[in-house]
Amino acid sequence: MEHLLFLLFICIYFITVLGNILILILINVDPALHTPMYFFLRNLSFLEICYTSVTLPKMMANLLSEDKTISFAGCAAQMYFFLLFGATECCLLAVMAYDRYSAICNPLRYAEIMNKTVCVCLAAGSWICGSLVALGHTTFIFTLPFCGSNVINHFFCEIQPVLKLVCWDTYWNEFQIIVAAAFIIMMPFLLIVVSYIHIISTILKMSSAKGRHRAFSTCSSHLTVVALFYGTAVFIYIRPKSSYSLDVDKLLSLFYSVLTPILNPIIYSLRNKDVKGAIQRMGIKIFPPKT
Repeated sequence: MEHLLFLLFICIYFITVLGNILILILINVDPALHTPMYFFLRNLSFLEICYTSVTLPKMMANLLSEDKTISFAGCAAQMYFFLLFGATECCLLAVMAYDRYSAICNPLRYAEIMNKTVCVCLAAGSWICGSLVALGHTTFIFTLPFCGSNVINHFFCEIQPVLKLVCWDTYWNEFQIIVAAAFIIMMPFLLIVVSYIHIISTILKMSSAKGRHRAFSTCSSHLTVVALFYGTAVFIYIRPKSSYSLDVDKLLSLFYSVLTPILNPIIYSLRNKDVKGAIQRMGIKIFPPKT
């Protein structure tokens, strides 16, 4: 069974990395994709490669090895990078929603609003916020006293399973983490909601059905990714302790740490005409038609 899971996970990891690298290459080589929207998508694809690389390689190694241990420092590092990429993605998805808002609601000023400097600052700000969140949470958790069992009942070093190893009652620690997570997750989510309220309002006022369809199509991929990412994140981190179920959390953690990164390049390639066009143009360059 473990060998079958290893083969499944290595296939998922290979497809995830390959799919996101393909997105990165397409955006770099195709001039039609040199826009703010695809600049942020390039950041998202890089994030997904890093995100899945934090957990999957160690999980695959554990499946093949009798020694399934992880050092204290290794566990802290895994949690830090997992939180770093997760929190950065929260912020980046909000930035991408603002980009769509600017493009649809202020089309004449779009180039001025989303100039290169602004795009770089927004992307850098997302990474800085993510790193501060990860550093704060990891430092807070790993300075608590651990004793007794050192077995983490999880696939990787997640917050809740690690807190179960702390010596004292962790009610207030968990409460503080829920409040912090609510702020980190819900603030970008509220920005996304407000952006899309304005976007939908603007689209409904368009007189052309073709224009409305085109505007909606530019947002559909982003909305799908937001629903997948925030749906699981809210359920995992923003809920009372009484509703916590380790088995359910394992499945959800597996979903957003393994399956979501593999779905993003599929969503952006199948639901996006620009990316599909870039794939076709690259295919023609690599395999030119015979004359």
